Amino acid sequence: MDISKTHLVFDTAIGGCKPVTVINKQVECPFCHREQLEGVIAAEGELLLLKNKYPVLQDAFQTVLIETCDCDSELSLYSREHLHRLLQFGVQKWLEMSEDKQFKSVLFYKNHGPYSGGTIRHPHMQIVGLKNIDYRENMKPESFAGKLVRQDQGVTLTVSDRPLIGFIEFNIRLQNIKYLTVMADYIQIVVRYLLHDFNKHINSYNLFFYQLNDEIYVKIVPRFVTSPLFVGYCIPQVSSRIDDVILDIRQKYFNGK
Repeated sequence: MDISKTHLVFDTAIGGCKPVTVINKQVECPFCHREQLEGVIAAEGELLLLKNKYPVLQDAFQTVLIETCDCDSELSLYSREHLHRLLQFGVQKWLEMSEDKQFKSVLFYKNHGPYSGGTIRHPHMQIVGLKNIDYRENMKPESFAGKLVRQDQGVTLTVSDRPLIGFIEFNIRLQNIKYLTVMADYIQIVVRYLLHDFNKHINSYNLFFYQLNDEIYVKIVPRFVTSPLFVGYCIPQVSSRIDDVILDIRQKYFNGK
């Protein structure tokens, strides 16, 4: 079996050189010194897309999308104007890279917090072109369905009842890209809920984008220490509080509807 089509090789030598500011604010943030950044691909106001200085993944083209000049900000705090501009810029660049025939698929994701797998605190996303792997082959439709929280203009927000990892995962389905701003609003609501209302111990999450069946999906996953049952046996667990979570979000963010 050719593992190059199923596994990414991580270059530990390059990885060991990466600055880590997510848990140590005393380390100088490389994204705060824009005049020193190299490999700029595109820029729009505060938004900046550049080649990743530390390309730890082999057979991949790695880019970083810097979201803001404010190192201490994060997605739940953005104005709606900045949020919409960020998502429109990021999705556009992701879709453009996805059209490049040299890539089997293109990842678009965000790490936030010490349990997310990220190393830099400064708000950013990543767009990564994979030359040999198609992530869509690993995706199961049921992982992107679940119990309905809200639906508006063809954009659907659900809580997974069959999560990829567990315990709580949120899905957003976008059927028509002209309603991307609605998706952006839903993303911010979920992130605000996770960081400020769901559990006082949550300080990390991942945000993943997918192209599936000509539609765009987003999965938002609060990060804890990964369950040993998933690590050892690939058995996800699902929260017993899904209905409570849905009611709580509706009451706090959608006037109870």
